[in-house]
Amino acid sequence: MVYRVFVEKKEGLRAEAAALKNDAKTQLGISRLEDVRIINRYDVENIDEELFEECIWKVFAEPQLDNVAGDIEELFLGQHACKFGVEALPGQFDQRADSAEQCIQFISQGER
Repeated sequence: MVYRVFVEKKEGLRAEAAALKNDAKTQLGISRLEDVRIINRYDVENIDEELFEECIWKVFAEPQLDNVAGDIEELFLGQHACKFGVEALPGQFDQRADSAEQCIQFISQGER
C-alpha cells in the first residue's frame, strides 16, 4: 500500500515560498501573482501503517514548523489557485527522497 502525506511550512515560516514568489514576479514578470505556497508530497510504500504514522512527525514534518494533511484538499488553496507538481527525472538524484528513505530505515531498523 502507498501512504501519502502533504507537508507545508506554517504561516510566517515560508521563506522558500516567498523567495519563489519574488523570483516569479521579478524574473518572469508575473506581476499579478498574489501568493506562492510550497507543499511537499511524500508517497511511501513497502512499510506498515504504524511505521508510517510514526514517521510523519519524525521524518517528514516538524510540529513547531509544519502543517500536515493527508489530502491536498485539507490545505485550503482557494477558489482561484493553480497547482502543479515538480519531481526529479528518472535517474536523477533526489536528495529529499534519499534522506527520507535513510531516516525511515534508521527508525525501523530494517532494510531500505
